[in-house]
Amino acid sequence: MTGRGRKQALQRLFRPALWLIIFHIRVHPCSSVAGILSSILLLSSFIPQAYAEEITVPELYRQHCAECHGDNRLGGMGPALLPAVMRRLEPEQAVGVIAEGRPATQMPAYGDKLSTTEIQALVDYIFTPPATMPAWSESAIETTHRLLVPRDSLPVAPVHEADPLNMFVVVELGDHHASILDGDSFEVLKRVPTRYALHGGPKYSPDGRFVYFASRNGWIAKFDMYSLQYVAEVRAGINTRNLAVSADGRYVMVANYLPNSLVLLDARDLRLLRIFEVADDHGNGSRVSAVYDAPPRQSFIAALKDIPEVWEIRYADNPLPVYKGLMHDYRMEEGVIDRGPFPVRRIKLDDYLDDFFFDQSYTHLIGAARNASNGQVVHLDVGRKIAELELDGLPHLGSGITWEYQGRTVLATPHLKKGEVSIIDMENWKTIKRIKTEGPGFFMRSHENTPYAWVDVFFGPNRDKVHIIDKRSLEIVRTLRPEPGKTAAHIEFDRNGEHALLSIWDNEGAVIVYDAETLEEVRRLPMVKPSGKYNVHNKITRSAGTSH
Repeated sequence: MTGRGRKQALQRLFRPALWLIIFHIRVHPCSSVAGILSSILLLSSFIPQAYAEEITVPELYRQHCAECHGDNRLGGMGPALLPAVMRRLEPEQAVGVIAEGRPATQMPAYGDKLSTTEIQALVDYIFTPPATMPAWSESAIETTHRLLVPRDSLPVAPVHEADPLNMFVVVELGDHHASILDGDSFEVLKRVPTRYALHGGPKYSPDGRFVYFASRNGWIAKFDMYSLQYVAEVRAGINTRNLAVSADGRYVMVANYLPNSLVLLDARDLRLLRIFEVADDHGNGSRVSAVYDAPPRQSFIAALKDIPEVWEIRYADNPLPVYKGLMHDYRMEEGVIDRGPFPVRRIKLDDYLDDFFFDQSYTHLIGAARNASNGQVVHLDVGRKIAELELDGLPHLGSGITWEYQGRTVLATPHLKKGEVSIIDMENWKTIKRIKTEGPGFFMRSHENTPYAWVDVFFGPNRDKVHIIDKRSLEIVRTLRPEPGKTAAHIEFDRNGEHALLSIWDNEGAVIVYDAETLEEVRRLPMVKPSGKYNVHNKITRSAGTSH
């Protein structure tokens, strides 16, 4: 606790005793010192217990922060709260975040619950390094590995009647489960427990048979969509962001906040293959914002949180060499050539990338930083920024989608700080239109077979609304309010684009099935805070209407 906080606490604790002394002297002016003390002891027994017990800062943390950030500050649904992890956040900024909340996240405001002294005490606490910095070594990862079902014990065909390519995984965040949903009958085939704080973006194998889950506390699991059972699991980190699966189905790459690493796993059984320590040229480590697969490039693309760089790691058997350092003459004696396997190509940028999106060819990466006033377009072949975008409302590019509009491809993205959707021409990178919405949005989805794009109003008083945008006119043609007072978010279409599935983000929530043509409700499935739904076909074909 800070000096100011201790002073206030002591004042609250001793003020009653001081008044007792004054009261006793006035009533018994001739009392002895012993008499005064005995009276104080007697009367102080009536002091409310709240005066005698001052809450400690660790207790304050456990009461308000631990549920999301972990008892030991190592992260949970929220990120780890350690100085080494918060390099881009100054203590003064942290005071504002605790008091006012953080836009584009589920971090609430505590200014009406905690005093300024308590907020400052929490900031001092989370910026204090732990006695020992947590580590997660190769041996630690290998110790946690479990092969639950050998591959030769798995069935060759599905044990259910559902179309394997029209199934959904529904992440139910409220009680840490996942439901496997038939996309034709909309019946739940099986509901299985997951690790705590599952990340909302599970990834499928290229054929759609397996799905890989990543939890915020580092656990990676492989699940068989044919037999509806877990196959393997391993803990790849302490605080994990997400994972990616290679287009050839051989590898899983895990992006970690803590430790600062990328972890490569064998997709067959989740055995550890390699750890990539993430740091700049001077050895300063960085969290990894996210990692994605880039199929045409046969590589993983990772954006770094604390270093303005993008890393490309090729997984092809004979990858193109990566040249490191300056190559001054034909003998290339001054530089170093990394021929692999898994060579790391480091693309240096002008700014950080907290969120990003790929075009369908995976030639361009479109990204933005949380505190930036615009976005940037990075040409991955030449390895540099080629354009800036007019995106000043913190776009959620990870939720961006594309479609054809008047003979050209456009990118549409919601904004996390502004009530609008930006439509951008992907040939000249100019903004075509800003569609005004009833509040900042988080998710946007469409499908090749529908004329509509759906976008939620995730933040603010209108969070129970969803807008329907006509992709031909770029106008909002309808606004739905499926459950007044409850957050409506995250849309996913079925395989053929005939139905749109919407989540009610509440512990007493639901997945609502809509007819994608009439926009009328077809069915409502009760679920426990269903945070996301992921259709096998749309994901493995990399539909332009969904995230990849």
